[in-house]
Formats: sequence, structure tokens, C-alpha cells
Amino acid sequence: MWRWSSVCGQQHQLTSSPVHQLTCPPAYLSTMASTQGSRTLSKDDVNYRLHFRMINEQQVEDITLNFFYKPHTITLLTFTVISIMYFAFTRNDSDPDNNLRVGIALVVSFFLIISVLAFPNGPFTRPHPAIWRMVFGLSVLYFLFLVFLIFLNWDQVKIFMYWLDPDLRYATREADVMEYAVNCHVITWERILSHFDIFAFGHFWGWGMKALLIRSYGLCWTISITWELTELFFMHLLPNFAECWWDQVILDILLCNGGGIWLGMTVCRFLEMRTYHWASIKDIHSTTGKLKRAVLQFTPASWTYVRWFDPKSSFQRVAGIYLFMIVWQLTELNTFFLKHIFVFQASHPLSWCRILFIGIITAPTVRQYYAYLTDTQCKRVGTQCWVFGAIAFLEALACVKFGQDLFSKTQVVYVILWLLCVAFITSLCLYGMVWYEQGSGVRLKSTSDCDDGSFIDSCGYIPETIKAERNSSNHSHTSRRRRGGGGTRRANGTSTKQ
Repeated sequence: MWRWSSVCGQQHQLTSSPVHQLTCPPAYLSTMASTQGSRTLSKDDVNYRLHFRMINEQQVEDITLNFFYKPHTITLLTFTVISIMYFAFTRNDSDPDNNLRVGIALVVSFFLIISVLAFPNGPFTRPHPAIWRMVFGLSVLYFLFLVFLIFLNWDQVKIFMYWLDPDLRYATREADVMEYAVNCHVITWERILSHFDIFAFGHFWGWGMKALLIRSYGLCWTISITWELTELFFMHLLPNFAECWWDQVILDILLCNGGGIWLGMTVCRFLEMRTYHWASIKDIHSTTGKLKRAVLQFTPASWTYVRWFDPKSSFQRVAGIYLFMIVWQLTELNTFFLKHIFVFQASHPLSWCRILFIGIITAPTVRQYYAYLTDTQCKRVGTQCWVFGAIAFLEALACVKFGQDLFSKTQVVYVILWLLCVAFITSLCLYGMVWYEQGSGVRLKSTSDCDDGSFIDSCGYIPETIKAERNSSNHSHTSRRRRGGGGTRRANGTSTKQ
């Protein structure tokens, strides 16, 4: 199977290896080094900047519709000035409350315009880099809002929430009106089917998305099991964590978690097997083909093979994955503590909008953190990953500050046991995954004479000796293909090899 990868302004064709990227040619590296001013950068510095740019500000290759990728800075400036003049002099400003809402909405809107011009788009370019720049801009705004929030007192926070939504004055906690884990010995089909509601579907769909982001059965199942333990140990603080054993084991772990993980990993395998060679919409003549190509613009431009562990995983890499899982648990806990402390239900827009937003910014965060862990050339985390980590800890800090009455009931023994159990189970699972990768590495070496794909890092570095062997094998393979007369079939904006 053939793969395509865009690096350094060029498009390269690869064979079916675990990673589908190439290093930049020496001419490109020397050009980049010569453009850094009077100080000439070393090759290591150039490689470092290149690898970091690939995860922090990925470039769009093979642009065919130039209009959508030109800066248009003068046009944006004109639109911004005219919009401000219109809203400032034409609207009725007699309502102070409406003035604040319109002012905040315009501040956010114009900050997103600045984000499109100034912020990086991260590792993704589909459907358009401007979308991911605005996503990063929204995460920066949320980070700044959390910084502002933790310097308020509780009365000011309530005034602000009631200003956002006056109905929050009458909001009640779900734990105050519902009972959990009652009559667990009564198991009927009617009671089981009653648990398959919109929240169960959201649970299933959420784990499917998590599997798409993490792309590892081992890590997904470890997070799933440790999260159920987290619910048990924090049940004395959050009553809605209390569940019957059959609800927690069968419905949650096996059906919702397991089904979502299976679905996500199945989609991952499908995307890994695709051939990514995109045709220009100008080269497609049928209306149906153009529409399909426009829809496919919202699908990934390529798909990176993910390998969190390898047979020679260092302690720093394993510790980084452990930290990743702890931060993931913290982000999940914040979801429940925020709605319990600030008193809004799961169906409120404050709850599901935050979940949706966190899910969106998690995608570039995981990709950047994975590159930081697995690529020796990436010596710093991406900007979106940095902001995500700050958001997670600021949310936890806000929960601790405004939930002192709740946390005063904390049973320290349960928290200590939770930390020990999570650390033990996580370490056990990580050890098992490292052992499995070591065994896989030995089997792979014995069957394929040490597959060169295992030596490729997440940003595309290939040792020179392996590149020479790959080039020679590719040359012979290409010659056989030419003699065989293989053809190319193009459909819906992508091409497949026959």
C-alpha cells in the first residue's frame, strides 16, 4: 500500500511503514539555516525548529484554491473597523445589561480574528488552519477566564453566573433530587433498559472519540478501569458516583467503555489502511465528485501510526505516559466537581459546552504531547498542549477554592488509597504494555529482519542507513510495478493504487 506525506513543502510517496513521513532534504535545511539572520544555526537547531513547527504550526501542502489560503489581512482589517463603527454608532445602548453582553461577544469575536492572524494552527490543517487557530484562541480565552475567576469571591461568582443565566438561581444538584445505587439486588430487564438513555449514548460516543485520540487499546482500557476506581474512592464527595455493581461493571466498563473503545480503534485501523493522495477539486469534473471532495475536506489529510511504547522505552517516556493518564483523570474529575460546586446540571449548556470544548482542544493536545514523548528532536511541548495543562490545573484550583465546604468532608484515607491504587494499577498496565512491545519487537525482528519502521520517530526522522536500504527496495519495487502495468484509479478526490 502506498502512502503520501507532506514535509518541507514537498510531497513524498512512501511504502506501507508504521510512520508515513520523511526528513527534509539537506538543501532545505541549509536554506532554513541561512534565513535565520546573521547567526548560522547548526543542523541540530534547524532539525529542532523544523520538528517543533510540524506539531505546532503544520503547513498546508499542494494548495489548489489559493483564495482560501491567502492572508487577506487588509480585508480583515477593513471588516473589523467597519464592524466596530457599525455596532458602536447604530445600536441602542440604553440597556446596560445588553451593552455588557454585546461588548463581551464582540471582544471574543475580534480576539478570534486576531487568533487567525497571529496564533499557530497546531498539528492539523483540516478543514482549514484558521479553524484550529480559532480553537487555540478560544482555549487561551478560557485560560484567561479561569485566571480571572480564581481571584473572585464566592458572592461575585454567583452574581456573574446569575447574570449569564438567571435560571441558575433555582438550579439544584442532581444528587439532591436523585437516588443512586438503590436496591442493587433487584435486577430486571426493565431496569437495565432504563439505563440506556442519552447519557449512556454520550458515554459510549465519548469513549469512541477517546480511542480515536489515544489510539491504544492498553492505554484506553487502563484509563477506563482506573476511572471506575476513581468513582469508588470519591463516592463520599460526589454521590452520583455511587452505582450498582452491574451498572458499573457490565453497562459502564464492558458495554459503554468497551464498545466505544472497540469502535474508535476500528475506525483507527480503517484510517491507517487508507491511501492519502488528494486530488484537486479543479481536476474533478462531475458535480457529485466535487461535492464529495468538499465533504472529504473535513476528514484527516493523513493518519499517523501511533506507538506509545517501543521495545526500548526509557523511564522518562514511561513516566510521561503515566503523567498523561493522571492529567486525563484530573480533567474527567473536573467535569463532575465543577457542576457539583457551581450548581448546574449535566444538561445545562455550561456543562455540555465545556465537555465539547475540552474534547476539541484535546485532539491537538494529544498529538503534540505524543510527539514530545516519542520524538527526540521535539524538546518542548506544543502551545496547545501547554494551554491545556494550565486549564486542567486551573479548573482543579477553582474547584478547591470554591468547594472548601465540600472538600472539608474529604476522607484522607480514601484519597491516599485512591492514589496508591491508581499508581499500582497504572504501573502494572504500563509494565505489561512495555513487556508486550518488547515481545512484539523480538518477533518483528525475527520475522522481518528488523523492520525499519520501528526506527522512525513521530516527526519523520529516518537513519541514513535505513533510508539507503528503503530507497533501493523502493526502486526495485517500482520497477516491478512498471513491468506489471499497475494503474491508478481516482475517485472522490483521493486516488487508490490498483
